Amino acid sequence: MARSVLPAAAAMAVLLAVAAADVGSIITQDVYNSMLPNRDNSICPANGFYTYDAFIQAAAAFPGFGTGGGDDDKNKRDLAAFFGQTSHETTGGTRGAADQFQWGYCFKEEITPTDPPYYGRGPIQLTGQANYQQAGDAIGVDLVGNPGLVASDPVVSFKTAIWFWMTAQGNKPSCHDVALGNWTPSDADTAAGRVPGYGCITNIINGGIECGVGANDANVDRIGYYQRYCGMLGIDAGANLDCYTQQHF
Repeated sequence: MARSVLPAAAAMAVLLAVAAADVGSIITQDVYNSMLPNRDNSICPANGFYTYDAFIQAAAAFPGFGTGGGDDDKNKRDLAAFFGQTSHETTGGTRGAADQFQWGYCFKEEITPTDPPYYGRGPIQLTGQANYQQAGDAIGVDLVGNPGLVASDPVVSFKTAIWFWMTAQGNKPSCHDVALGNWTPSDADTAAGRVPGYGCITNIINGGIECGVGANDANVDRIGYYQRYCGMLGIDAGANLDCYTQQHF
């Protein structure tokens, strides 16, 4: 008797569902709510936007995200780093306040656009026409023609952030590879002081402003969020958390 074979599209759907389930086993609805307790606060412009279901649906489009580390600690570190960086990018927290690191995902777009119409939007604050083009091509959405989708469709918004996280660009490794410890610095990286660790991820995201300039509040905020999430997930944050002495990429 002939065996039934799933159509390719159905098989892929199964694989994506498994990947999302793995992420969901670490970032459960309860964990998500605890990590981002103010995301639906009425004073936050993103109130009601960053839903858990949208995050899980977007994660399903990137099977290696939060699942490709080979063990739970690495996967947790990948997710803690992702939420640490994106929480800083969207923070509504006040520096020095007792609850500074509980205000991630308060914003979904820049208040004062710096590069219309391709200004910062979404968890990673996707910015610039080139990034909108590349992200849109990767997720199958025309973001150059309709950049506002990143601030109006929560699944698209999360997908742009995860795409950026998973994708190496130019001479930069992907944030994902650095988080998992899969990146080996080149001789040029070593000469520039770029070393594995969370600080290198900050360098990838905003090194031109925040790295190689000594201690600064932005690094402190990124690190504070990350350490909070690592504590919630029961993992060590690792070494080299800042990029104070790293030259930018």
